[in-house]
Amino acid sequence: MDYKQTLHMPQTDFEMRGNLAKKEPGILKQWQQNNYYHEILKHHEGEKAFILHDGPPYANGNLHAGTAMNRSIKDFIVRSHAMLGFYTPFFPGWDTHGLPTENAIQKLGVDRKKITAAEFRKKCDEFVHTQIAQQMETEQRLGQVADYEHPYITLLPEFEERQVKTFGKMASEGMIFQGLKPVYWSPFNETAVADSEIVYRDVKDATIYLAFQIADGKGILDSDDYYVIWTTTPWTIPSNEAVCLNDNLEYAEVQTEKGKLVFLAKFVDQLLEKFNLENQGVLRTFKGRELEGITYHHVVLDKECPTLLGKHVTDEDGTGVVHTAGGHGLDDFLVCAKYGIAPINTVDYQGNMNEEAGKYQGMFFEDCSKAVIHDMNEKGCLLAVENITHSYPHDDRLKKKVIFRAVKQWFCSIDKLKPQLLDEIDNKITWHNSFGQKRMHNMIADRGDWCISRQRLWGVPIPIIYNEDGSPIMELEVFNHIAELFGKYGSNYWFEHEAKDLLPEGYTNPKSPNGNFTKEKDIMDVWFDSGSSWNELQARGYDYPCDLYFEGSDQYRGWFNSSLIVSTAVNGTAPYKEVLSHGYVVDSKGEKMSKSVGNVVNPMDIINVNGADVFRLWAMTSDFKEDLKLGPSNIKQVSDQYRKIRNTFRFLLGNINANDFDPKKDMVAYDDLTAVDQYILVKMNDVVKEVRKDCEEYEYIDTSKVLMNFMVNELSSYYCDFTKDILYCNALNDTRRRQVQTVYWKCLDALVKLWAPFLCYTTEEVWMHFNNDEAESVHYCHFPAVESYANAEALKEEFASLLDVRTDVMKALEESRNAKTIGTAQEAEVQLTVCEEDADKLNEGLNGSLAQWLIVSKATVEVGAERSVKVVKATGTKCPRCWNYSTEADENGLCPRCQAVMKAEK
Repeated sequence: MDYKQTLHMPQTDFEMRGNLAKKEPGILKQWQQNNYYHEILKHHEGEKAFILHDGPPYANGNLHAGTAMNRSIKDFIVRSHAMLGFYTPFFPGWDTHGLPTENAIQKLGVDRKKITAAEFRKKCDEFVHTQIAQQMETEQRLGQVADYEHPYITLLPEFEERQVKTFGKMASEGMIFQGLKPVYWSPFNETAVADSEIVYRDVKDATIYLAFQIADGKGILDSDDYYVIWTTTPWTIPSNEAVCLNDNLEYAEVQTEKGKLVFLAKFVDQLLEKFNLENQGVLRTFKGRELEGITYHHVVLDKECPTLLGKHVTDEDGTGVVHTAGGHGLDDFLVCAKYGIAPINTVDYQGNMNEEAGKYQGMFFEDCSKAVIHDMNEKGCLLAVENITHSYPHDDRLKKKVIFRAVKQWFCSIDKLKPQLLDEIDNKITWHNSFGQKRMHNMIADRGDWCISRQRLWGVPIPIIYNEDGSPIMELEVFNHIAELFGKYGSNYWFEHEAKDLLPEGYTNPKSPNGNFTKEKDIMDVWFDSGSSWNELQARGYDYPCDLYFEGSDQYRGWFNSSLIVSTAVNGTAPYKEVLSHGYVVDSKGEKMSKSVGNVVNPMDIINVNGADVFRLWAMTSDFKEDLKLGPSNIKQVSDQYRKIRNTFRFLLGNINANDFDPKKDMVAYDDLTAVDQYILVKMNDVVKEVRKDCEEYEYIDTSKVLMNFMVNELSSYYCDFTKDILYCNALNDTRRRQVQTVYWKCLDALVKLWAPFLCYTTEEVWMHFNNDEAESVHYCHFPAVESYANAEALKEEFASLLDVRTDVMKALEESRNAKTIGTAQEAEVQLTVCEEDADKLNEGLNGSLAQWLIVSKATVEVGAERSVKVVKATGTKCPRCWNYSTEADENGLCPRCQAVMKAEK
């Protein structure tokens, strides 16, 4: 007889192989047909709201690895909070304006100078919508649950209307102003660059030391004295307006063969060595304040320039005599403003020297540097020139140098808001990253006024209309009227109509007696766009501020920053209660991903081969607060973990299939379970408690560890391993079998829910094969509640001792196998000697099933002073049905248990 046919082997249609790349699209289609997002919300109506506000990715096609990781973590946040018992509406957003789109359009062959601004903007609009559609499809394939029917998009008329109303409120309250100040300027993109888009790179530049001859020494210095200045930007020499000293530093007048040089006393020896000059004696020393007001001859232009005092001058490097060009440096600008000196801008918007630069007009600024060095040498005032490597600001997008350039720009005043901003940061907001509060505090504390002007076309126009006398109209009524026009027609209306058509009907202004108005040509910084996206929360009726902002760590200077400023200015509060950030995705070696290096990982390649759940598992098992490594080796490791998870689910499903176990009639009450069963449910309960806590604290890597440890160690390697014998060989309706099935069912019910926010497709597939009618989808459920088992601590203490004994037995069995004493563990008889306490625990806790618990044919326990484990070959006959050895086999070799089962199930 084939006794295998009499065993109750696992049966399930849940496949061993995931085939996720093929299965997941079908599950996604089913979700979309079932109005999945709204169904999830419906199942949580009436619960406390938890709002994660989406930081908008830029609309530029397929998601790269970093954005895909970001969307995965956001989905973990939304899904886990729904299952924690929150109402979690989530609508995705897209940032759409800005230079990258303009560049993309021009690469497609569109010449923006040959078509009108309105026509060019329409092409940008069309292009962006194709990119959003592409990204949206990728995000949905990743499994992100969101209201894709109602996203917020920064180019939509309703968004622009709210943004302009926000701007108008700030402007009418004096927080927006126009001023001439040096800003970061990209001569390659012909526009101002936001502070948040500046990165510093090491470059090699020519640095020069020049001698400026004193004109009027005020009775302190003589006409044959020379200030020694140092600069790394020789092209700014034509715009020199002053030199600046520190009032408390000590300066020396040194006699040399090139005249009397004046610079910091502490640098006398090292600078003269650099200049290859002999120290013929220090004639006098002065405090910087003694030299204030002294003038010198400009080295390019025919004029005299003054000596100023400034705290920004230090004795860390240079000469202590700072060449000052108010039009090309912020410290320079501020000290000039203090002395009433207007800044001179010698560079045009393309980076070419203008008429203010005199003989250098028309030169590109870098070429001007070379010409200045040549001319200064010819003139005899060049003391030294050397190439140095130093940190210099670059445009993060183009990776090219920027310059400081004073132009008329629109600014948001930070100084007025700074005390309130710092109070929000320090006292009102929870920062989940250890460095978050300090980083944001320092950024705001050190931040100057925010330049919000951009000299581009693709963006929201700065809604300023000018009177005939050039004064801007700063009236709330006018701003609101323009906002309403944008809401009705879109911001292209600004480019399609004259200034007078943008004003309220019948509007007049005494500063424009002839009714002639002009309009601003600049657009708003895109950080003002996204920084006002909190309007969408209020417009949709959600509680404000929202619960959480979550983005990459670069957003402390970006979106977190601009959102904080704009919301505090308008609402008097930060837009978020909590802030969480993630690191960057790097390759498997920890290197930055780069197309030129060839180490870029496309997340869709992973999804199309391994499935979205494998990518999501990678995101879950990585410490997202640090940089995350992604490459073939990482995916292979995660794929192995996924297979273990899937196989455990499959095993559980196979042993509690609907034809075998009906939870409504076969479930055994907790008090009627054996101690070993209760122990597993207690451990499962600890996992539930830990996962709930970890999800509340966004510690998903800890969630993955506790779930994996329980599934692999507590279930697969332990409980499932020794209970297989019960499930396969006991009678179908045997009480012991039903006890084990109860534990399987309860563990599966808990695990499929706890994994659901992370392995969203796989858990839905498990749910389809699970005989649980709680809800149509696992994603409509809550996490399991934390149970209160009265005997939990006692059980854990008891089984700590039992499992310690079992570990010793497993080691002894392995040694016996290696020694060829036995083959399989079922060929063994284990003879245990333990202390009296452990003996009682083994007898009581295992209810006489010690051999089964150890997966051997026979086990005995004796009491002794020292623990020992003896493994001998089991005697008797091997049962052809359960493979255990028995000395009481019948004529067919069946052990007594199998004899009884066969008789009962005839």
